[in-house]
Parts: sequence; structure tokens; C-alpha cells
Amino acid sequence: MPASGAREVTPRRCAVIGGGAWGTAIADRLARNGHHTVLWAREDDVVTAVNTTHENPRFLAGIPLAPSLEARGAINEALRDVDLVVYAAPSHVLRVVVANCAAHTPRHAVLSVATKGIERETLALMTDVVAEASPGHPVVAVSGPSFAAEVAMGQPTAVVAASVDHTAATLVQGALSAAAFRVYTSDDVVGVELGGALKNVMAVATGILDGLGLGFNPRAALLTRGLAEMTRLGVALGAQPDTFAGLAGLGDLVLTCTGALSRNRAVGVAIGQGQSLEQALAGKDSVAEGVLNTQSARALAAKTGVEMPIVEATHRILFEGCAPRDAVAELMARELRPERD
Repeated sequence: MPASGAREVTPRRCAVIGGGAWGTAIADRLARNGHHTVLWAREDDVVTAVNTTHENPRFLAGIPLAPSLEARGAINEALRDVDLVVYAAPSHVLRVVVANCAAHTPRHAVLSVATKGIERETLALMTDVVAEASPGHPVVAVSGPSFAAEVAMGQPTAVVAASVDHTAATLVQGALSAAAFRVYTSDDVVGVELGGALKNVMAVATGILDGLGLGFNPRAALLTRGLAEMTRLGVALGAQPDTFAGLAGLGDLVLTCTGALSRNRAVGVAIGQGQSLEQALAGKDSVAEGVLNTQSARALAAKTGVEMPIVEATHRILFEGCAPRDAVAELMARELRPERD
């Protein structure tokens, strides 16, 4: 009998590819929903810990995982007879990971990608990367305001499952939904994916402001103008503008730019306090996607002819040696213009 508020779901065989915090949280959610779930991780200690102590101390320390969740270090074992594959590998290795999985993935399986990013070399979105590396499957993007630790602890969370294949989107929605995990569907894959990728860039920028100690006024201005930049680029690429006012846009932007658990914001804070990019990233197991996505977003803006001054300023700070205070001054000194232009 499901817990109060839970939904009746069809049990499925699921594989989650990527044993970081977010992949582990999704795998735990699927297992607690009654699905036979296997987590693939490249780290031997993660596989051992999940199978023996039902924890992932490397990436989700202190949070108990579902006892039924299994972990494997061999991709072919993780993907055996699965109906649903969720990819949660970092964006810069996703294509290689998916390609390694393709030969072992059952033809009927639905593929979902929970990675947020823009591939640096091709400027492809993550669903396109998955579709190219493992063709012949419907692909669903999962995005929205969701710190992995809070999801794993059962805190109420809402996300979006986006696909041009409505049946696949509703399958992912049904598989993941629970009393404390609400999943909406969308057909705006471009908007949902861009929202998830670009908010990480804005989180690095917000962290830099916070590290400089500039107060709440500039943070509010950056979030608002950052959302305008995100929407401009999205619309130029065919996204629906309303998507950026939703969970995968504004919702994820607010969470990642203000939440204490945000890795991207933390990197920005360190840089604003005087650390170099290398120092800010040193010794961290988890990836701050906003750093890589700053390069991708800047290239995509240039390719489409969209003006993104916050992205440009963040790139100058991270990769061109510009002092953070100088970049802020340059943003404030830009030519005056109407707010909506």
C-alpha cells in the first residue's frame, strides 16, 4: 500500500548512470517508488558503500538510501533489461558515457537526462547529445530547482520532464513522482534545458557579487537581468518565453543563485573573495557546471547574435583575468536603455 499522497505506479527496471549527488538522489527516489533500480558509478567506493551501508558518503554523506537500491561498476550489468535510463553524468563527459552505454541499452528503453549543460565543443543541449550518442530512443530532459541533498532527504521538490514525445515525458513523470517529489511535463525541451544550463552561469556571477560583499540590491538586479538574458537566448533558439518564468527557469535560477548548497554560487563566492578559478575548484569531487557553461553560453550567444552582458562579464572574470570589481563597474556603465528592448 503506498504512503498517503503517493501515486500508484507501474514498477519498472531503471538504471541511473552517474553516481554523483544528483544521480544518487534520483536513483534513491526511483527505488523508493518501488522500481528495481541500479545505480552505475565509476567510483569503486561509491559502488561498495551503496551496496553495503546504503549510503554514498563521497557525494551525499549522512543520508540513508533505499535498501533496495543496487550499485554496479559495470555498465552492461547496470543496463540489463531496463525500461528507463536516467543519465546524470557531468556535461563534459556525457557524450562518451552515453556512447559507452548505447550497445547495452535495450531498444525499448526510454532515455532521460538529468544533466544540466551545453556541450562546449558542439554547443549541443544534453538531450541532443544523448540522442546522437544513443539513437533510436525517446529522450526526456529533467530539470528544475532541486538540490540533490534535499531531494534525498525527502524535502518537497518540483521539477519538469520535457520531451517532444509526450508518452515518454509522462512515463518519466510517473516513474519519479511521489508525495514529496512533484513532476510536471513540458514539450519545450529547448527552454527547459537552457534554463537549467544558464542558471548555473548566473549562480557563479551571483556568488562573485556575494563574495565582493556588495549586498542584496546587486543580487536582485543580477537575477532579474540574468533571467532576461536567459529568455533572450532561449527565444532566439526557438524556446517558449513562458518556460523561463517556470520551474526550469526562474525557479532553478532563484534556488541556485541564493541557496547555500549551490556549488556554482560557492565557486563564485570564492572568486569574489580573491581566489583564482583554480583555487576555487581545487579539491572538489563535484562539478560546478556553471564554469564550463560560461564558455558554452558565451559561444552560443555569439553564434546566435544575442547580447548577454552578464555571461560576457562572468567569462572575463573566469577566463580573461578581469578583476571582479572592474567587471561590475563595466556592467553598470553600459549605455542606458529601456528595460524591455
